[in-house]
Amino acid sequence: MTATTPTLAGLRIGIVGVGNMGGAIAHRLLDVGAEVWVRDIRPEAEAPLAARGARVAESPATLVCEVEATLVVVVDAAQIEALLFEETGAAAPVLGSGSVVLLLSTIGPADARRFATALAGRGVAVLDAPISGGPARARDGTMSLMLAGDPAACAAVAPLLAAISGRVFRIGAEPGQAAAMKLVNNLLAGVNLAAAAEALALGRRAGLELATMLDVIGASSGGSWMLADRGPRLLAGDDVPRAPLAILAKDLGLALAMAEAPLPFGAAAS
Repeated sequence: MTATTPTLAGLRIGIVGVGNMGGAIAHRLLDVGAEVWVRDIRPEAEAPLAARGARVAESPATLVCEVEATLVVVVDAAQIEALLFEETGAAAPVLGSGSVVLLLSTIGPADARRFATALAGRGVAVLDAPISGGPARARDGTMSLMLAGDPAACAAVAPLLAAISGRVFRIGAEPGQAAAMKLVNNLLAGVNLAAAAEALALGRRAGLELATMLDVIGASSGGSWMLADRGPRLLAGDDVPRAPLAILAKDLGLALAMAEAPLPFGAAAS
């Protein structure tokens, strides 16, 4: 299902990190008429967006000076730290009062709070806004988004969020709360995926057909979103990666660290 197409004509949006998810979001924003600025450490990721009319910034600092809101869609907290504070052309020193930065990456709650605190003194609103759903749903604007941060800033970017997501879940007013929610979700996603693989392997050794197992489980209590998504691809022999496995492994590690106590199922999946 494709989301109802809004219009963001004239709105200037920046995206730092245009890989699988960030690139799909950039295409979506171009579809709805936004002026899109992009920055990635890989020119080959920027090129297809530039061909559609996106503006390529020389650095994060250049990008944030040109846009009304900046979406950060990099791999982890270390990359966010670098683009904000460390690399040449870092964004933080030039972010002005009233700027809005949305952290769409999956990071730990403590890191989300740390980045928000570091920029609050400059009058910059940092919204904790992790995303879920994969590149296809990011491309058509139907992914889900978890949101935490200043209510006024959240309201200001509501049209932008409506354009890139099918549903926005307001988690709370404090950065870090949405990051925690995303880790809870991804912990369960990882456990479900590992458990599904184990169960299907058991069934195969027992002589059951894969198609039969997927049909029965999908209509029964053993079903999950992960199996419903991965199962048809497994049945079709489609083993083309949609995202690096290292990303899910990273997210499981963050969930285990957040727990500060044993998580037996999470540890086994990890």
